[in-house]
Amino acid sequence: MTNTATAYSEHAGKVVEAGRRFKHVMALNLDPRTNYGEGLIRCILSREGDVSVKGSVDRSELHKVKGADLEHFEIGDAIVIKNQDEIIRQIIRSGQVFIGLEDPEIWIDEMTDLLHLYVTLPLIDLYDERKSRIHLGHAVGRDLDSLEMTVSSLIAGHGGDAKELSVAPKNSRGFRNNLFESSKREGDTDYSVVCVAVARDMGKPWTFGDIAFNPNDQGIPWIGGHASPGPLFSENFLDLGRGKRLGVMNGREANIESGKRTLYGMFSVGLFVYDYENGKIDWVSPEPLIRDSAARTITFASQFVETGTGEGVLYAHVDDSFVRAYTLRAEGMKALLPKGDFL
Repeated sequence: MTNTATAYSEHAGKVVEAGRRFKHVMALNLDPRTNYGEGLIRCILSREGDVSVKGSVDRSELHKVKGADLEHFEIGDAIVIKNQDEIIRQIIRSGQVFIGLEDPEIWIDEMTDLLHLYVTLPLIDLYDERKSRIHLGHAVGRDLDSLEMTVSSLIAGHGGDAKELSVAPKNSRGFRNNLFESSKREGDTDYSVVCVAVARDMGKPWTFGDIAFNPNDQGIPWIGGHASPGPLFSENFLDLGRGKRLGVMNGREANIESGKRTLYGMFSVGLFVYDYENGKIDWVSPEPLIRDSAARTITFASQFVETGTGEGVLYAHVDDSFVRAYTLRAEGMKALLPKGDFL
């Protein structure tokens, strides 16, 4: 087991808790223009089934959060997005049920200072799972109080589902090879895979690209069943050279078939190296970086805030019940990378 003690430290306490209002909270995401003092969090209103067993259904809302510092945030009102109902009506199909916005990703256009929000739009068929679809939605506005939903960035189809966005820098050809979590069925097993979305305009629909990482092809135990891209670090945090970024990857162990039930394994946070110039994942850590000390099944990262050169705070939700902060140190991470390959 690789020693990760110099790469990160777990903070005491909880950054956000569900409290009495919600069943669970997850997927904290913050607006950099507010010095990371405001943002969004996914709040679970109800849950059917067990999250560790395939088939559970969460009904969600996105709520605003506000914090005086990086260690504690309070949950506020649900966001209101103009035109949301109309957009959902355009994409929903007979038999499907929309179960609420999920997985917020805030991106600020530095040219216009507009806030772009990317969200998961889950349309679930409660009678035939094969007819369920998960799209990546898009809204834009001056701030979280003036958002209007537009045509979705990615519409699920033959390319698979689309959720959990990781925004990449522009490459030398002027477009972004963004990453997102998709789905792939191989034999009798469903995998969550990481795919590329070619984005020539962040406010208009994107194009499905290739699968960049398939857990079934790699034989890495901690990420043997499900993979979802997390935040990419800046060059200021850790410079891997032109066209490359280090990032965090959320991974789940391979499914376990138990009779008629599919059981999920442990979700942990690891590292990956992304060639955003060409849309290729060069490396995924052979072992996880973070498994929260309190986690029974889930440690899932959603936001990174750089606090100084080579240091920052990563936020992850634990068992969908609260959000924890971790200090990450670039110098410690260097020791986890393959020697000579990237540094």
